Amino acid sequence: MDDDHMSRSYTTTKKTQKILDYLIIGAGPAGLQLGYYLENAGRDYLILEKGKSPGTFFKKFPRHRALLSINKVYTGYKDPEVRLRWDWNSLLTNTHELLFSDYTKDYFPDANALCRYLKDFAKTFKIKIQFGTTVTRISKTKEGFQIKDSRSKTYKGKRLIIATGVTKPFIPAIPGIEMAENYTNVSIDPDDFANQNVLIIGKGNSAFETADNLVGRAARIHLVSPAPVAFAWKTHFVGDLRAVNNNLLDTYLLKSQNAVLDATVERIKRKGKKYVVSVSYSHANNEREDLAYDRVIACTGFQFDASIFDKSAKPDLTINNRFPAQTSEWESTNVKDLYFAGTLMQVRDFKKKQSSFIHGFRYNIRTLFFLLEQKYYGKPLVYREVKKTPESLTRKVITRVNKSSALWQQFGFLADVMIVPEGRKPARYYEELPVDYVHDSKLAGNEDYYLVTLEYGLKGSFDDPFNMHRVARDETTKAKMSNFLHPIVRHYSRSRLHCTHHIIEDLAAEWREDVHIKPLRKFFSTSALAGRP
Repeated sequence: MDDDHMSRSYTTTKKTQKILDYLIIGAGPAGLQLGYYLENAGRDYLILEKGKSPGTFFKKFPRHRALLSINKVYTGYKDPEVRLRWDWNSLLTNTHELLFSDYTKDYFPDANALCRYLKDFAKTFKIKIQFGTTVTRISKTKEGFQIKDSRSKTYKGKRLIIATGVTKPFIPAIPGIEMAENYTNVSIDPDDFANQNVLIIGKGNSAFETADNLVGRAARIHLVSPAPVAFAWKTHFVGDLRAVNNNLLDTYLLKSQNAVLDATVERIKRKGKKYVVSVSYSHANNEREDLAYDRVIACTGFQFDASIFDKSAKPDLTINNRFPAQTSEWESTNVKDLYFAGTLMQVRDFKKKQSSFIHGFRYNIRTLFFLLEQKYYGKPLVYREVKKTPESLTRKVITRVNKSSALWQQFGFLADVMIVPEGRKPARYYEELPVDYVHDSKLAGNEDYYLVTLEYGLKGSFDDPFNMHRVARDETTKAKMSNFLHPIVRHYSRSRLHCTHHIIEDLAAEWREDVHIKPLRKFFSTSALAGRP
């Protein structure tokens, strides 16, 4: 089935005006992931995509084509679920088929490989997509949502999911910023910058990616923003500066003409053939200085484009109006039945977890599907029963933390939930729910429940992540001092935290030995199972 045939097959005509269960805007990774689950469930849905094939965004971005999402093909593990911990580009399927690693073995793959993968994913799983459809207006009626496209065709749906990502450049309020070039369209030919002084506004990966491309041609390169560089190896947020992009730091600290400035850009003016940029330094008593450049490039990120919504459906925005505000179910805070999927989900864990990346939001979307099934079709969340003994609960938790890729990727954001009822009833074990959702839902009304997460420890308590104290294997009583990713089990009663248990960190991130198992078994035996402390 080619893309054109897919497009014709699912076009909604004016004669039918069928009201679909779901309309989804955007056939990128997020739209395809949700489409996969809706298709499997037999739900009535349609994805509207402005491009001619899936993943339109990745046909242009990143500009220099190398993805930051790793593709580690050889891991030493056979279990496909565990392997997903280091496969950051594959979408989820029930049978672990059609993996991105079948398309390339490059650790930092080319974006074109992702485009090929997404196209095959859509075709293989027969996801209903209408291509070449540019949405121009979204409104809300008593029946649901009404969408119009650039050809004046109308589509109706009871629920709407926006999976477009952040497509509009974020332009900071700097006088004269309109004179700057932007990451979205600046030349990527380094020869165009030969012997020029260049200022790049921003210190994220796009800024350093751009600088790295120019370092062999430009005379001087300065990067500027008010805050210091945030390193992914320290924050554990993979959207912060990655090692693969930080070569320019060498040239700065080894006196090779380039510099990284912690300063606020106050204004940009044109003087002859130069740009005069006024800055106020963050670490020098706000000292002000005018600096001259041949080129100024804004690498300041993207934002959500809300211009297609009319007043009846316009979602509230948050975080400098860059993203739609969302509940813990990823629903708009002010527009009922309007949901968000993909990188827009990052509102709930902004710059802390991985919801802005495929390897994070693919799990969010799977959970969103189950939440939608519960809310609109009365299907309760799936759980497994576990014997209410310290041995059984320990065995279940140890199995999950050694296997789950969702808890690994969405550390501290997604949690397994274990409800321990009174009497002889077994415990109920739910997998991969957002922590915030648990506390907002009826689950938090239980007398005894546990949240199981994987998390890093002591964030911000060290200056050098490569030179810090580690807990010895025999210091299980000091497990809470573990710095690296490790399991944490928290015991709650009606939203009130009673106690917390840390499983000591492990070099291979495998928690299978007595130092991991025995303390956890003791924790269960002295908490809810023996009466709350």
